Formats: sequence, C-alpha cells, structure tokens
Amino acid sequence: MTRATKTFLIVSLSALTLGAQDKFQVLSTVDEPSIAGRPVRLDAGGKLLPFPMPSDTGYSYSSHVLAQWTILWDQFNRQRNHYFFCCFDFDRTTFEMQPDWHWANSTAYLRAMMQGFIERLYPYTGDPRTITFLQDFIDYELENGLTPENYAWSKVPYTSANPGALRYTGWSVHGEDYIEPHVVGEDGYAYVRFYETTGNTKYLKAALRCADALTKNFKTGDEKNSPWPVRCYARDGKVEGNGMGSYSANVVEPIMLFDELIRLDQGDVSKYRKVRQGAWDWLQKYPMKNNVWVGYFEDVTPSMENMNQVIPLEYARYVMLHPDKDPQWREHARQLIEWVKTTPKWPKYKVHGATVTTEQGNGITYCCNVPNQCCDSHTARLAAIEAFYYAKTGDPAYKEEAYRSYNWVSYFQGLSRDAHANFTNQWWFTDEYADGPRRIMDAFWAVPEWAPADESHLLGSLSPVTKIAYALGAVTYSTFDADSEDVLRLDFTPESISAGGRPLTKRQDLTREGYVFDDKTKVLRIRHQSSRDIDIQGEGGRVPPILITFDDPHLPAGTPLRGEYPSGGVDWGKGTWRIGTPHGAFGTFNLALADPAAKRASFRFYYPRIFQGIDIQNSGPRDAVVTIHSPELREFSETIKAGEVKRIKTGWRDQSSAIIFEFENGEGLRFDNLAYLVGVSGSVADLK
Repeated sequence: MTRATKTFLIVSLSALTLGAQDKFQVLSTVDEPSIAGRPVRLDAGGKLLPFPMPSDTGYSYSSHVLAQWTILWDQFNRQRNHYFFCCFDFDRTTFEMQPDWHWANSTAYLRAMMQGFIERLYPYTGDPRTITFLQDFIDYELENGLTPENYAWSKVPYTSANPGALRYTGWSVHGEDYIEPHVVGEDGYAYVRFYETTGNTKYLKAALRCADALTKNFKTGDEKNSPWPVRCYARDGKVEGNGMGSYSANVVEPIMLFDELIRLDQGDVSKYRKVRQGAWDWLQKYPMKNNVWVGYFEDVTPSMENMNQVIPLEYARYVMLHPDKDPQWREHARQLIEWVKTTPKWPKYKVHGATVTTEQGNGITYCCNVPNQCCDSHTARLAAIEAFYYAKTGDPAYKEEAYRSYNWVSYFQGLSRDAHANFTNQWWFTDEYADGPRRIMDAFWAVPEWAPADESHLLGSLSPVTKIAYALGAVTYSTFDADSEDVLRLDFTPESISAGGRPLTKRQDLTREGYVFDDKTKVLRIRHQSSRDIDIQGEGGRVPPILITFDDPHLPAGTPLRGEYPSGGVDWGKGTWRIGTPHGAFGTFNLALADPAAKRASFRFYYPRIFQGIDIQNSGPRDAVVTIHSPELREFSETIKAGEVKRIKTGWRDQSSAIIFEFENGEGLRFDNLAYLVGVSGSVADLK
C-alpha cells in the first residue's frame, strides 16, 4: 500500500509521465481505452461499466473479491509469502509470484486490513478456510512480531520489518525497535474482532495489551503533537531520532479499539473511557478543524505536509456506521468526502466518469503513479464511503459516484499482465489483497442490489458472524451479538425467519425487532435483539455448488490435465485440457484446451454428479458456440460473443458421469469455476 519514500525519489519520472513540472493538475480527465491493461466497456452515455461482465454488476464485483481470495489461498498453501513480504512481482509468462526482497515488510496494519476483509468474506462465502487462513496469519504475528514485555510499549505489534525478515522489529531505514501507536490501535481492533468471530480469548488478551499500552502512553496533545506519536521507539516511547515523529491524525483506530472493549466491558474500562474521550476531543479540536490528515503510512518520513486520504475516509466510515458516536456524522462525513476529492495535495482523475484518487501527497510530490495503474484500493475506499453516505442519506449522486469508481476498481481483479506500479512492476500486497477487497465488500453492505442476484449471501452486519451455512432455500447463521442488524441478498423468497427459534415479524422498517424484505431485489434486512441465532427458510433458490477453480491445488501454467484433478473430483482424460494462465476476463488460473482448434473435448466425474455449469470467456475474433451434452441428459447450447464472458448454467437436475463439449469457432475459449453438486437426481431447483 505504501511507498511514498520511494515515490518521492522518482517523482520527476511521475511528473514527466503526467506532463507536469513542479505542479500537477488536481483533477484531470483521462479517458483511456484500457484500465490495468484491460479494454474498457462503456454505457450509452460513455460512462464506465464494470469488468469483466459489464451487464452484471454482481458478477463483476463478486469475481473481484473471489479472485483476490483465490490468490491468497494459493499463496497460503504454497509459499507463505504473506507472512513477511509486503510486495511481489509475478512472471508475465508463467504468472508465478516473486517476492520483493528489498522493500520494508508491512506487517501490523496488513493484519488489520486482512481481518477486515475476512470478517466480510467468511459470511459472504461460508468458506471455513477463510478463518483458517486469517488465524494462521494473525498467530504468526503474535509469535514473531511483538515487543518485549518490559518495554514502555509492552507486548504490542511492531509495525514493520526489514525486507524478508521472519521476525519483526521495525524497518532499519527508520530505525530499529520502534512501533507506530496508531497501528497498535488498528491491530488491536482487529484482534478483538477476531476474538468475537472465533471465541478464542488469546485474541482478546492481545487486544487488551494494545489498549493498555495506548492508555499508559497517552498524552493530551496539541496542534503539533497528537495523543500518540506517529512513530516512536518501543523501549521508552521516545520520538527523538531519524524516522520518528510526534504527530499522527489517525486516532480513530485506537478509538475504535476502546469503543469495542468498553462495549464488551473488558479491561480497565474506566481508564479506557477517559483516554478515548481525550483522543476524541483532540480529533475534533485539531484535524477536524484544520484538515491536517498526516501520519499513516509505514514508509513515510514524518511530515506535517504530506497529507493522506486514508485517515479522513476511515473516520467518515466509522461515524456513518456508528452515528451515535458523532451527532454531526452527516456533515462530517460529507465534509471529509469532499475534502479528499478536492484537496490540492495529490492528483485525482476522471476516467470515463469514474473518480480515481491516489493516496497521499504534499502538493508538489505525490504517491503513487499515473491513472489506470494505481490506486485501486484507495479509490475503493472513496467509493465505499460514498456508497455508505448514499445508504445513510439517500442522496443518489453519491451512489452514482460510488458505482463508477467501483467499476474502475473492478478492472484490477486478479493478475493482469499489463497492470503494475508506475515505478516498478511489483504489486503491493496490502492494496490488492487486503485493503482493496475489504472496501469492495462494503459495496454489497451499503448497496445490496450490487451483490449477485442469483445467489444468497450475507452482505453486512455490525456484529461478526461466528458461523453460517447456505442451502437450498435456506440460510442459517449466528452473530457474536444477540443485538444486531444484518443485510442479506437472497436467491429465494423467505417464508419464515426466526431468532433463537422465535419467529420474527415482517415490518415496514427496523425501528423494532423484525425484518424487511424487498420482493423485487430480494434484499433482506433483519433486526434481532433476543438471540444470536438466525434461521431463514423459504422456497426457490439453488443449492450452493462445489467449484473447481483450477487454482487449488496450484499447477504450473500449461500443465496438461491427465487423469484426476483435483483429488476425488474429475478425470480429465489424456491431455485434452491444460491449465491456462490469467487471461482476459479471468484474473486467476483457469482451464484451456490443449489444442485451441479442437472441436470436441470431455471430462468424467469419478462418481455421478449434477453438472451445474461453468464460466466461459471468448477472447477470439468470432462468436463461438459451445454445445454441452451427456449420454444421460439433454443437449445444451450457448453462444458466447467475441470478447464476452458468460456464466453458463445447464439447468440440469440429474446426475451424470461424462460431460462432452463441442465447439464452433472455439479457438479463443477459456473456462473457469466449474460448478457441480453431489446430490440425488431431481433434488435441486432449475438454475435458469
């Protein structure tokens, strides 16, 4: 995510690229024909549509989130790079990842951002591997990245590590053995939320240590000194020294930690209340008045000039989700959105109607590079805040702004051969696989009709979801809190909704316990106060399928599929198919024909299964026709236009073994997300 130091060294290159000298334009129009190397798709008014399926926002946004998760899970099972590398490049032929051994490792706030992503991803997918992944991720930090017990900042996470270091003590460019207090708050909040998800008190204890250290080292602050420094030595809290600094406007992260512990009545609540109020008073007196939003990124030398958009927008998100904390939440949120969009500290761009923001700058130099290469996570944050503002106020202008910006972000999903940072080919792990996806998932929470219309998903809740299961015409889940409001989009119509076995009443609003259901959009909003356990039953919908993504387990690019893949799944025959690299609409590994000119190909399930469908893209110059049939079942045909990606649904309800594909003009076809069911014939609803 953060590379301002490097950027400042090469800012002359950026300036030349932008056609500027000492000054850049605050807002430029850059209507280029591609984004991240992918051709743009526009509506009749010339405004940007989402990638890769411009006619289906839900598919496009969901494929972004799931592509990033697919890459995370692949790396988790293979290289463990996420433990100690903040950045990586990838070979543009094989698409194998190559970690960056030269740049600071971003550790603590990467964990916090990842927690935010997984807190949304787990209930969205119901995939328990997401929790396994995050637990391993956090446990590594707790074992290898905490300060010694006898320090002034005791047993809290170090912010950074030296390149490739397996243990964290800070980045030696700034100094050794230092921490960043605002990140202690950010990481501490992630710990307590993960405790709420898992019930494991180890994470609660880690959060309490963060809160206690913040309490112990709190100062009232003034215009030039914040309640906690942006960076200080862990042993004694001193800020004297190269790379250290006394000011960070990012006190909302510690405030969030204190709020949650106070709500749970955990730790020294009376002290937490006092320190929380002191930090809040300082925030209102200074940054909210003078807009000195500095002091976030781990690789930036402390400066009162280098502003960033993370701190003000995260504050706006906080008060919109918790309006009881700030009586002026509406005015403050709007004020901060507009400041980010108009500040002359860094450039913004209009790309086919989408507002794109970079991350930080001082009015002369900025981070990070030219439009359509950066900065997807930061634009996703701006879009998320505007989407929430629309959700809270009903102002349609903010919905439109959010939609176009999210559409721009969607072009960055997966691995695109032609997308990279301006000054290097490398990707930033925090941007692409933690910070960005968590804010894309905010889109579904704020505007549920942007979620897929033909699937059931829990999209948002103020309370962490501890367990969830999806079935035909059913969703059952539990939240950490008995008192919560939850948002879902269903592919069926609910007939009964209960909390703790007690029926909930359909209402016009959620001023009391009950639910609101929109028959047109199938958006369901539930307010429950009496139980954590929710059961939704109805008619219609589909059974969530098993997916073969061709990334798990990972096989090298071009590997011919012979026999079994994955274990116990499919017999692919004798080399008719191969593993394809990320290409076109597919940002992860996929399925390709070994001979692109083949007219026929097939595979067999080891045991009879219900073949539900597959995603197909046609990167060839002509429309392609794909015919799918089985000896046991009726024939099914679909035309995929040149340049189109399509989710093919067979509508089959019976089991079969052999699946046969026949192709016309199939030389440009790729396949992904093969979907099937293990079940009894005739037991599932027609998918069409």
